[in-house]
Amino acid sequence: MSHGIIGWFEDVTLRDRAEVGGKGGSLGELTRAGIAVPPGFVIRTAAFEQFMHALESAAPVRTRVAALQPGDLENIRAVSGELRARVRGAALPDAMADELRAAHAALLARGAGPEIAVRSSATTEDASDASFAGLQDTFLWVTDADRMLERVRECWSSLYSVESISYRRDRGIDENVVAMAVVVQSMVDARAAGVMFTRSPTTGDKSVVTIEGAWGLGSAVVGGEVTPDRWVMGKITGEISVRDISDKHVEHRRASGGGVEHAEVPGARRTTACVSDAELEQLRQVARRIEKHYGCAQDIEWAIDTRGSLLLLQSRPETVWSARDSTPAAQTAADPLAHVMSIFGGRR
Repeated sequence: MSHGIIGWFEDVTLRDRAEVGGKGGSLGELTRAGIAVPPGFVIRTAAFEQFMHALESAAPVRTRVAALQPGDLENIRAVSGELRARVRGAALPDAMADELRAAHAALLARGAGPEIAVRSSATTEDASDASFAGLQDTFLWVTDADRMLERVRECWSSLYSVESISYRRDRGIDENVVAMAVVVQSMVDARAAGVMFTRSPTTGDKSVVTIEGAWGLGSAVVGGEVTPDRWVMGKITGEISVRDISDKHVEHRRASGGGVEHAEVPGARRTTACVSDAELEQLRQVARRIEKHYGCAQDIEWAIDTRGSLLLLQSRPETVWSARDSTPAAQTAADPLAHVMSIFGGRR
């Protein structure tokens, strides 16, 4: 039975992380907090577990990964290639496929455009202590239910990518607790998109919001293919202390027939700010709301669509400075002069 494998955003929270993953829980949390999020649903880990149970009845998967030694890239690559092919190539149980098609139809009936994003949401992803961000797959401008089902299997298979397996083996994460949920949501036709941080990513300053953005989909920014525009704003005052407008030579946008194309940005638009000051103020205000809701610094993905509406795509705990805060600046030395001598000896 595949009953209960769908969770609409308004019905899930971060407390459901074990069933909907970090991304799914975050999108549910944002929706319930009244933040504008593209509508959608999460395919719960129960679907992944049912699918994997059928797959493992033929041959093991998780025990193959668990047996790999950290750093053994040759064997990790071999096992990854085999397992990803198996996951991509296996058929979904009929009842599960029917339920997913019905959810897809219900999403379109809610007024979503015909195209969707299909996004991996691992149960260990976006936690403050172990972030899997970027290790699993996301698919944009997916055009119909059949392609959605293919992309769901692709997302599940990305849990067995070389990078993801290596990450887990290096950290000793138990394979039996790792599962994959999948987010399916309405696609944003983004005029501009990017990321923002409610704590400076460079200095750790908690009094500012740093906003980065570029034309088109945020994948160009996240993937490092374009140097984004960058602003630093006072979190309380809204004063813009840094305004760095870059030459944005490329943008990611919808390709004809679905998927994403990389397009050259023409002329003066390359060096035109991708968001207005009024939109920056909107971003600052929503960043404050989100940080207040979660109670800690956040790393947020945003988009402004072609109609000028601001939508949030993800929010997760900021990890770099939070980890530094929780780690002692220096270990106590047996010789109290050792630290001073190391500084003046150039061995900091």
